[in-house]
Amino acid sequence: MTRAGKLTTIVSTKGQVILPKVIRQRREWDTGTRLLVEETPEGVLLKPAPAFVETRPEDVFASLPHRGRPKTLKEMEAGVLAEARRRHARD
Repeated sequence: MTRAGKLTTIVSTKGQVILPKVIRQRREWDTGTRLLVEETPEGVLLKPAPAFVETRPEDVFASLPHRGRPKTLKEMEAGVLAEARRRHARD
């Protein structure tokens, strides 16, 4: 660290920037960590990229094929109750 306690790095001819080791260790950013790069009024912000793309229920609704007649509400409630009993009996 410099006297002011700030870390510095240099942009390479390929546009690469090396993050100081102390920062990578503190953030647990190992080799291969994907980072989001966001430009802000204060500078550039790096954040770990989420492991999965954010989805909404309507994005995936009915994405699994179903064969047979739809279950009634009564059948679904009975199935949930049976599974809860099965799991509780196991404990």
